[in-house]
Parts: sequence; C-alpha cells; structure tokens
Amino acid sequence: MDDPVVTGSCVDTDQIPAPRTDRSPSPIRRTRRTMSFPSDLEIARGANLRPLTEIADEAGIPADCLEQYGEGAAKIKLDAIDRMSDGPKAKYVVVSAITPTPLGEGKTTTTVGLGQGFSHIGRKATIAIRQPSMGPTFGIKGGAAGGGYSQVVPMELFNLHLTGDMHAVTAAHNMCSAMLDAHLFHGNELDLDLHNITWRRVLDINERALRNITIGLGGRLDGIPRETGFDITAASEVMAALALCTSLQDLRERMGRIVVGYSKAGTPVTAEDLQVAGSMTVILREAIKPNLMQTLEGTPALVHCGPFGNIATGNSSIVADQIGIHTGDFLLTEAGFGADMGAERFFNIKCRTSGIAPDAAVLVATVRGLKAHSGNHKIVAGKPLPEALLAENPDEVHQGGDNLRKQLQNMQVHGVSPVVAINVFPGDHDADIQAIHEIAEEYGARAAVTTHFADGGSGAAELAEAVAEAAEEPSDFQVLYPDDMSPTRPTASATCRSASPRPTSPSRRTRPSRVPRPAGPSRFGRSGPRSAPVSCTRSVATCAPCRASARRRAPPASTSTRTARSSA
Repeated sequence: MDDPVVTGSCVDTDQIPAPRTDRSPSPIRRTRRTMSFPSDLEIARGANLRPLTEIADEAGIPADCLEQYGEGAAKIKLDAIDRMSDGPKAKYVVVSAITPTPLGEGKTTTTVGLGQGFSHIGRKATIAIRQPSMGPTFGIKGGAAGGGYSQVVPMELFNLHLTGDMHAVTAAHNMCSAMLDAHLFHGNELDLDLHNITWRRVLDINERALRNITIGLGGRLDGIPRETGFDITAASEVMAALALCTSLQDLRERMGRIVVGYSKAGTPVTAEDLQVAGSMTVILREAIKPNLMQTLEGTPALVHCGPFGNIATGNSSIVADQIGIHTGDFLLTEAGFGADMGAERFFNIKCRTSGIAPDAAVLVATVRGLKAHSGNHKIVAGKPLPEALLAENPDEVHQGGDNLRKQLQNMQVHGVSPVVAINVFPGDHDADIQAIHEIAEEYGARAAVTTHFADGGSGAAELAEAVAEAAEEPSDFQVLYPDDMSPTRPTASATCRSASPRPTSPSRRTRPSRVPRPAGPSRFGRSGPRSAPVSCTRSVATCAPCRASARRRAPPASTSTRTARSSA
C-alpha cells in the first residue's frame, strides 16, 4: 500500500480501523491497516445531534441562559457564571503537547476524545476549546474540530463563522484602526509618531498581499499616507483581551488599555485616548458570550475565542471556564502549541487572571512526532512520510524524547501532575511506544495509550482513568513569577529559563541554555503597565526541527526577509 501522508487530520484516514464499541483498553496496532475508513466530514455529517437544551440541562446550565443559534450552537449568557457559582467545582485539566511537528500531535482530538472517555468510566466532563481561524482552516492545516470519532459537531458550523465571534473581533479591531487614521487626518492632537504606530488591521483569512501596505493614497480627503498592514484576526490583541476578560466591564477596561502607538515624545497612546474603546466593547457585546456545542458522543463543548498559540495567549476564554468549572466532574481545556507556549501561558497568564488553579495536565505525544524531533528526518506536509521514520527505532524515540522531557519539566515546574497521552497511530511499534513510557517514568509521570481517533471515547478510557488519578493528587500549583514583578527583562527571563528547549534530564547532564535577551518588554517597563504577565513569543530559533525547516524554506540571499510581527 502507499505510504501514509501528512494531512489536515491527525492521521491518514485510510489506515484506521472501524470504531470500537466495547470499553476494554485498545490493543496496540502492530501493522498498517488497509480497510476503508470514513473521512472526518463523513463521520461528522453522520452524527446524531442531541438537542442542546438537553446537553445544557445535564451540565446544569440554566435553560433561560441559552440563546440558540440554529440547531448546532447556542450562546450562553454571562448571567450563568453567577447563577452556577455555588455548584460543585470540577477538576480542572489542561491538555497540551510536545512541540508541534508537521505531522500534528492531535491535541484537540485528544481533548475531545478524553472528554468522551470520561463517560466510559462513569464520570462527567466538559471540554473548552478555541474557535478556529479560517486562515488555517482553508490552509494545509485544516479545521480544528478534532478528527475521526473524536470531533465537535456540526463540523462545518464549528470551522466556518460559528456564531460570528471572529467577525466581531475583526470589526472591533478595525474600528480602532479607522479611528486612529481619522485622528491623524483631523490634526493628530495626540502627536502620534507616524513611524511608531504599532496598531495594524486584521482579517480572518490568509492574504499574503496585505501583510504590508500603504494607505491614505488618492486625494486630500483620503487620509494621511503611511505604511501599515494586516495581521490575521487570531493574532489581534482584541482577541487576546476577549479571551482573558472576566466580565463585560473588564473587557471595556482592557479595550481602553490597548496601546496603538507612541507619540513623538515616546508616550504610549491608547484606545482610550482615541475615545474608541467603548465602541469596540459594544461591537463585542455578543461575542463575549461563550458558545455551547457538543461532541459526537454528546459531551458538552464550550467553544470560545481563538488567540493563536505561537504569538498570543493560545487559550480559550476565561468566561467559558468560569461556566464549565461547574458543569461536571472534569473541565478539560486545550492550550495551543507545545507546553512551553500554550501551557506556559495557561499557567502564568490565564490561571493568574481567572484565579482557577489546575488539578492535572495532559501532555500529548506521538511516536512519529518524537522521531521527528530527533532531527533525522525531513518531513514535508502533504508528502509521503520517510520509511525510516515509520521503522521501529526506540533509540530514535529516546533521542527526540528530549523534547518530551523538557515539556514534562515545564508542567512539573508549575506544581501540576502531568499525564503523557500516547496518541497511537496505525503501524506504531510496541518498542517505540514503550520508549515513551520509559521517558514518562523518568519523571514520575503517568502514561496511557489512547486510540480515540478510531475508537471514540472508549479508546480514551485508559487515559481518562490516568487523568482522574492524577487530578486526585495534591496540587501545588504556582506561577513562575510574582504578580508584582514589573514586565521587563526579569519577567521574560524567568519565562525563558523555564521554557528553554533544552531538558535537564535526571539521567543525563546537559549544558544550561543561554537565556536569550528579550528585546520587547523593556519599552513597556519604561512607559507601560508596572505589573503584568508577559507572553513570550517563540521563534524558529527555539527548536532544532524548526531551525532545519526554516533553513529549507529560506529564500535566496538576494531576497529580503521580513520579521514576523504580532499585534497581540
């Protein structure tokens, strides 16, 4: 048969067996499957959706707090937060992963599968995940609803517009952009420096030609000519603020604090200074309400906000978690990218802001992903995988396992018990899987094989048992730096030291990584807020596979390159 290929799904769908219906642990697959397997879309369209009123009732969400958006989704009024606050509190679990590879490790699929898996061990769970951006949805990455028999449905609604929150964020962001340029046109009373305006525009699709543009061309009434550009909506600071707010009033204050640029004297100019923060908040008055959907097996799914994990906070909203924490035995939330990024921001930014402490963490790993981190293979999305990567090689798993080791440390440094979810693919070898178990044992972490893609919730029952055990252990959750540390170099350095890509394995001695000198926070330390957590953006320089991939994609020397920028 043909080699498996990297696709938008977490595995090649031609190689997955039919779904299991029993609750016994799934056996490890030793050979590649050739039987037909339906596509994600076919599975999603064949789902028997339950009425969302039933889903909400079982979760304890008041019926009068629901606002139906057709049959597939509903908004939840923020009144539900106070009305549910006296209910029992669920165990709070974050799902993260090793540093992502072009293969995809299956974080969302694992989050969905694990949520379904709890019902197979007699427990109730709710999942909280981000809304997808249509840029990646129509790109090679594909949608973000999960995959196989672990999906949030309806898939089309989930991936395309949903209830319009993305468009509301886009409109609020661009309203600020329009007011900024109108201010410049009408005399620039705030003395904004045209060469030091940091606020750009956003759009929720991939549009390379709009990354860097010149505006204000035409006649005298068409504005002040200047250079600017577009980012993607998921990178907007408005999106990050929406995800971190705890109420409509809090959102209003966060909109006002947004820095859009600097005056010629170096003073920060905010959205409040432009008198646009109130308008931005009004545009978001419906978008602040979390969306309720369901998985293929009827597990409640709170879908809200979508800040990118590589350049923003990478987590779903706090208001969704404030509701979900009172809906069952477990609340599972996904943190974008690897544990050194999304999970680090979950711990140090989201949990710090919400005041909700996690009880356990899940770290998703795959045999193929760890072999990719060995640096021995060239992997290109959409192309057949190298045969050497598919061959049994536990030594290579251990070699690439340095990434898993460091990510386990990133979890444990926050005082949270990690569980390694071994997302098994068809053709994975027993010895390679055992190597992941051995790495987990080095750090005293639990590990469980999961086959939720093919088997749905029953395939994640073993993982659910392990997570339930970990969540019962005493938690000593702590953030990396105190609240009163100023957002300057010490704060960023504390984060960089913890999330450095080099592990300090108890079984081997390694040279300590040189902490990179942060360039950005110093400006905010001088003129911005005196106390705030810092979101450190990772570059391709932080991991060997990314560096190798970047070298392969590097343009000729005569071609200029651009530095990635984010408004988040």
